[in-house]
Amino acid sequence: MSQLLNERVAEIAALVDAKKNGLIRLSDEIWGLAETRWQEFQSVKEQIAVLEREGFHVTRNVGGIPTAFSAQCGEDGPVIGFLGEYDALSDMSQVAGAVEPMPACEGANGHGCGHHLLGAGAMLAAIATRDYLARHRLPGIVRYYGCPAEEGGAGKTYMARANAFDDLDAALAWHPGPYSGVFKYKSLAIIQMAFRFSGIASHAAASPHLGRSALDAVELMNVGVNFMREHMPPDARVHYAITDAGGYAPNVVQANAEVLYVVRSPDLDDTRQLAARVEQIGRAAALMTDTQLSIEFDRACSNVLRNGVIERLMMDMLATLGAPPFDEVDQAFANELTERITDADLRECIESYRGDPNERGLSVRALVLHEEPGTLTGSSDVGDVSWIVPTAQYLGACYAIGTNMHTWQLVAQGKLPAAHKGMVHAAKVMAGTAVQLCIDPTHLGAAKAELVLHTNGRPYVSPIPPDVQAPPVREAKHPETEQANV
Repeated sequence: MSQLLNERVAEIAALVDAKKNGLIRLSDEIWGLAETRWQEFQSVKEQIAVLEREGFHVTRNVGGIPTAFSAQCGEDGPVIGFLGEYDALSDMSQVAGAVEPMPACEGANGHGCGHHLLGAGAMLAAIATRDYLARHRLPGIVRYYGCPAEEGGAGKTYMARANAFDDLDAALAWHPGPYSGVFKYKSLAIIQMAFRFSGIASHAAASPHLGRSALDAVELMNVGVNFMREHMPPDARVHYAITDAGGYAPNVVQANAEVLYVVRSPDLDDTRQLAARVEQIGRAAALMTDTQLSIEFDRACSNVLRNGVIERLMMDMLATLGAPPFDEVDQAFANELTERITDADLRECIESYRGDPNERGLSVRALVLHEEPGTLTGSSDVGDVSWIVPTAQYLGACYAIGTNMHTWQLVAQGKLPAAHKGMVHAAKVMAGTAVQLCIDPTHLGAAKAELVLHTNGRPYVSPIPPDVQAPPVREAKHPETEQANV
């Protein structure tokens, strides 16, 4: 079996290599486009063009979202989905290959989370899987999902609510990072809401008694939530940003003010309960200040459920393939960049990923697959897919150890040969995993049984209320806030 696996993996790797140059170009193009949540129109166009040339049948506007789509090849057999992304972050522009902060265009967007690699790499894996199944006349339906707005938008959650993933047998995803291995973390479920207070404007000196301050309401709400922190689970998180302070004139009672809240917890039900308490505090603040409150539900996503069956297949693929082929030039740049990374950031990175404390530069050592997962104190809309279908995520080394997400250092490395090599390597791991799932259906049966165990048989319930429209239907009201994603 080992010899057969080696031969199979070698063939899959060759199929990936045969198509890699076009997908590397695609990742670089999307890096340059750097379109933010719900606005990824050109990035989608470039992805669809590649998939159509490869013979995939494309379905646009998935879930009624203009920048969401799916692409499929195959007629029968297991349905394997590859999850891709392509959204960037605002105000993250950076010159590629620079070792110091150097915006390419001041105030412009940038790919600070590597989604240009993520989408192109997942597409490369889907194409290679299709090619292998077709060459050997094996059953299997390969589907690539173009998923928008992972950064602060929860695109997959809206797609999940529209039943886009219901017929999948398994879903595979990956994320570029500083290490190679299975993404072995639980994530936090998240609910994000905007609280808009409206009061009565008045002269703050001449007639303050006639005014009703919306800003007072925002401040009282924040005080109330901060007192609540002592009485909430220690693994939960609540953050807020005042997005409208009511103006710049202190001699005017502020008639309007707004605060954006993010609530997170390891379990979605706990997150809902905590969000309800935050809502109560907001209403109480309005009552105390004699103002009116409207609450706008902005986004939500579920916590990620790991699937050990598929994760072990991924680790087998990684063990067979070996490390990404980084060379001395790649390592030299990574080491130079590491000198600009603080000791605290380096230590945090190593501890968060449970990496080798003695390794520096680009990692060539696979992370150990722990049965007991750590908890990543961030959120991802992959979580909603994982509640519907057995899902596993690969973590692919593309950046120097110590590189944090959403930083200029990550943007600077996004078009380097090392990032390309990491992306191609991740595609080989995912394609190999997908082929194994198609060839041996017992893996899929075991993976589905594990999902039932994790969910206790509970059906998926979207954390987004049914009456909330997907943001593309209306104007996006908030820029990307800090969202810790994988």
